[in-house]
Amino acid sequence: ARTAIEGGATVVQLRLKDASTEELIDRGAPFRLLSEQMNVTFVVNDDVQAALALLADGVHLGRDDEGMDLALEAGMLIGRSASTPEEASQAEEDGAEYIGAGPVWATPSKPDAGPPIGLEGLRAISDVVRIPVIAIGGIDPSNARDCIDAGAFGIAVVRAAAQAAELREAL
Repeated sequence: ARTAIEGGATVVQLRLKDASTEELIDRGAPFRLLSEQMNVTFVVNDDVQAALALLADGVHLGRDDEGMDLALEAGMLIGRSASTPEEASQAEEDGAEYIGAGPVWATPSKPDAGPPIGLEGLRAISDVVRIPVIAIGGIDPSNARDCIDAGAFGIAVVRAAAQAAELREAL
């Protein structure tokens, strides 16, 4: 996370898919501190209770994750995942403030991700919502600019986080 921030990342998302809320809180505390020290947005994936306990700036909820009402009530930044324009529109209508759109390309970081939406799918999602769209899935310095050209506001990376400076230059 530190390497990514030093390379230009503006958001850090804590994603530990099989962790309990308690484990997320324990393991997330250093990320919260780092994000605060480095003045970047801190988001917790899938778990509103952990996000609240960590005083996170926001929470990212997948299509099937619960907690949207609690996140809205708490005034948190809320992101939602979408792989179709319809899902993105519904997420915006439900109160999401950004869309994580993808996977744009196949990615080994999330083997359970659906089929890639490609740049055309990313463009279609970007065209139907007024909130920022963040492209995710298979993104690296060689294709990051293509995502922005297709209408994404920004990109999210997992494997390429250590290449944050190269990604920033590519944009």
